[in-house]
Amino acid sequence: MSKQLWKTLKDDLASAHGNHKWKIGKWYKVTGMPELCINGFHASERILDAMSYVAPAYIAQVEVRGKSVIECDKQCWSEMRVTQAWKWEKNDSVSLSIYVANLVLKNFEKKNPNDKRPRKAIEAARKWLKNPTEKNQSAARSAESAAESAESAAWSAAWSAAWSARSAAESAAESARSAARSARSARSAKEISQGIETWLRSRANRLEEVK
Repeated sequence: MSKQLWKTLKDDLASAHGNHKWKIGKWYKVTGMPELCINGFHASERILDAMSYVAPAYIAQVEVRGKSVIECDKQCWSEMRVTQAWKWEKNDSVSLSIYVANLVLKNFEKKNPNDKRPRKAIEAARKWLKNPTEKNQSAARSAESAAESAESAAWSAAWSAAWSARSAAESAAESARSAARSARSARSAKEISQGIETWLRSRANRLEEVK
């Protein structure tokens, strides 16, 4: 019996480790027993977890079967195929970062009502998203530097938002890591984590699908 999981891939639908290139719908099988980070094909139950391990150029839904090793946020399987894949762009990373930062901004400003550095970083990223000019990119860079000195989950997410406005796919992985840190630091960690995963799955449905 097979099951569905999520995986993030590099350019050309390649795995981050081992550089295995995938073809949509084709099953692949490894020899020997699967072992986490050593032998086998890796994926996660959630997009959020997959992104925290590998910076995506593509988000892929995969089907797995055979032997497996399963941990809380990562699984290793002997057989896998990509059933669907969607292209992940820079503006998707920025949008994710903004969404994550806004989830924890209220708590930060409640404790630090006069510290607007995280908010300004988010606003700079949002401005770049609307109009990705060099000027707005420079403003995001300045806001990133300012937000870096505000120590909190809100800083982490806001820094990621500003940083993603001037970087490539790596910002998506950083956004996911910020999301995880933000969720762990909040009272409603489970709700925040679920909210981010819902946002990611909704976003995937609007991305360009690989045929």
